[in-house]
Amino acid sequence: MTGAYSPFEPARRPGESPDSRPAYRVLVHRRFANLWERLPTVVGLESAQQFYDHVSRTPGERPLVNSSVILKGRAGEPKFVGASRTIHYEISGAGRIDYQYVDEFRDGAFGDPHPVVFILTIDLSSH
Repeated sequence: MTGAYSPFEPARRPGESPDSRPAYRVLVHRRFANLWERLPTVVGLESAQQFYDHVSRTPGERPLVNSSVILKGRAGEPKFVGASRTIHYEISGAGRIDYQYVDEFRDGAFGDPHPVVFILTIDLSSH
């Protein structure tokens, strides 16, 4: 994908499409696109859908299921203008996902602002 999102690409909701349009566009770094596709196999479809539903609707709030922490220090610094600090989401004992969200991301100088979640890393190894 080229343009403002590069090197990120759209991350589809695991399983079926959501019942309603998500508030945030979810993008995954292309290095982790294969892991995103394998996520339901490793952590289970329900856990993968819960993560997607959380970040696509309320990325800045505490998740209802599983846990998350905001990273401190350099690891947590925003990577985009207007972005949150990095949030470390424990999807299960077998997975962790780091993401940042931007409430008003612009695609270049003339793009309309829209909310976006950037999945920065996926780690599917156990602790």
